[in-house]
Amino acid sequence: MAKGKQILIVDDDQEIRELLQEYLQRAGFEVLAASEGGEMYRLLADNQPDLIILDIMMPGDDGFSLCQQIRRTSQVPIIMLTAASDEADRVIGLELGADDYIAKPFSPRELMARIKALLRRAEFRQPERESGRRIRFADWVLDTLSQHLINDDGGEMDLTGSDFLLLSLFLQHPGQVLDRDSISDATRGRETLPMERGIDVQISRLRQKLGDNGKSPRIIKTIRGSGYMLIAEVSHED
Repeated sequence: MAKGKQILIVDDDQEIRELLQEYLQRAGFEVLAASEGGEMYRLLADNQPDLIILDIMMPGDDGFSLCQQIRRTSQVPIIMLTAASDEADRVIGLELGADDYIAKPFSPRELMARIKALLRRAEFRQPERESGRRIRFADWVLDTLSQHLINDDGGEMDLTGSDFLLLSLFLQHPGQVLDRDSISDATRGRETLPMERGIDVQISRLRQKLGDNGKSPRIIKTIRGSGYMLIAEVSHED
């Protein structure tokens, strides 16, 4: 998987940048490194990395601001580096469009597992069980090739890679209860951690984009103590 894949590291800590760069290069990745936002933008102007590792705490534009800027033009997978004890940072990062996070100090093996899981997800293009390019549900159509959502009024919305995978998973299993571990394993390549809220945050974000109210849902329903279920009717179109 590493062959031909490019990773951009954005972190103002030189020691961390160099350690990550050496570790990832040994694993076969091509690695770019930036110490701040301006350098990151210059690298992005000439490169299209397959994944970005983005630190939150940096001088100038912090990781949150940089994540927002990246998401305006790109759906590249983003892993955010956070403080070990700060859950708020992790939640904010996910709400801004990050795909995953890892707390400092971290194990290089864990980081590698997260990277591989995200790269596997990025290679996902369309649901396995679909018979057509477009999937209709409620008052939306998902174009599985462009990863656009189109509403009945003709308006289009881009989805992040993680939101596309999450919605595709639900559309593949309408009427079926999906627990948090199953959702996390299918979309992140790992089970949820104890007390982890990432899946709930991501589903809340997806509901907001779909205009779905969690208290009176018409698309994704919370099944108390069990997980979530897509309750909208689903049909496939060419």
